[in-house]
Parts: sequence; structure tokens; C-alpha cells
Amino acid sequence: MENSKSLKLENQICFPLYVIAKEITGLYRPFLDELDITYPQYLVMMVLWENDGLAVSSIGEKLYLDSGTLTPLLKRLEVKGFIQRKRKKEDERVVEVFITDSGKALQQKACEIPEKIQNKIDVTKEDWIDLKESVQKILSKIEK
Repeated sequence: MENSKSLKLENQICFPLYVIAKEITGLYRPFLDELDITYPQYLVMMVLWENDGLAVSSIGEKLYLDSGTLTPLLKRLEVKGFIQRKRKKEDERVVEVFITDSGKALQQKACEIPEKIQNKIDVTKEDWIDLKESVQKILSKIEK
């Protein structure tokens, strides 16, 4: 039973990562409620604000989401008027996603959110950067 220590919750890296992700996502909720979007919808919009007109598959790759998860998100964003989906003329199997004027207006409102989150969590900018770099390093090793 020597290996039983490896199964203790306190010895797992996955648990604190899970909890911090859940807690930070929860901090976003009141700010996103004001914009009438969910956290996953916010992630989609951030990808599109960076690169308007991406194919659904490209959005999925950037967010690590499959089309079965992404398609309902996109449909809801389209119903809200923030995006428009169009089939590519050259290849109708490809659906591209474009930001509407309402989606661009949403970006202006969302610009304040990162600073609000940083203010809620009293951590130095250096600590944020260190954490992000550490997580990115681990993620890149998982992806290989």
C-alpha cells in the first residue's frame, strides 16, 4: 500500500488546477452576465476578435473544443446577434464565422474584464505571467 500516497488528493496536480480554473471562471460570471454571454462564449468571441472570419474547425483547434461542443455555442452567439456563420463559397463544407456590428460593440464592453479580474485577485503581474508560462509549458508537453 506504499503507492496509496500517490492517490491522496493533496498530492495531485490535477486537483488544484481544476479548482483554480473553476474559481477563476466563476469570477468572470458577473462581468459576463452583464454582457449576456457565458465563459465559453467569451472565449469564442476573444478568438474571433483576434481573427475575424475563421473556420469553425480553426476556432475549435484554438479552444481545444470539438465541433459537437462548439456548434451549439456558435448557434447561441448567432441568435444573440454577435456573430454570423457563412458557408465558404469555394468549399461549402467549411463554415466561417464573422463578427457582426453587435459583436464588435460587445468587444468594447469586454475590454474592461481582464483588468477587473486582476483587481479581484490580488496577485502581482509577474506572478500572473509566471503562472501562465508554467501552465503553457506543461500544456505544450501534453500536446506532443
